[in-house]
Amino acid sequence: MNMRNPKENDFQGRRSAAADAKAALLQSHRAAKEAAEPTRIARDEERLATAAAREARQTERARIKLEEQERVQSDALAAEVAAKAEAEARETIKKDRSSRVANDEAAQKAERDRRYANRKAKRR
Repeated sequence: MNMRNPKENDFQGRRSAAADAKAALLQSHRAAKEAAEPTRIARDEERLATAAAREARQTERARIKLEEQERVQSDALAAEVAAKAEAEARETIKKDRSSRVANDEAAQKAERDRRYANRKAKRR
């Protein structure tokens, strides 16, 4: 039965022609799928390799970022320790200076008191 022949265009003929066309389409699809199988496998392997490389890059970036954070934290800690040490040194210098000033003032007062006592002693 041929679809091109209008005299054999009955229901049974159309039905079998549709089934034949469907079977031919399915068979060509299977043949194309089998022919593309090596390409699909290669694409899948390439996709897996790309995913593994991406994962490795992400891991490396995370490691570098963590190292950078640790370095920044250690730098901040070192700067804080240095600032504390500098503040303590300034405080020590300030205390030394104030104690020297107090000692100088006490010495000046003692000298002034001694001169005053000498003057009083001469008057008597």
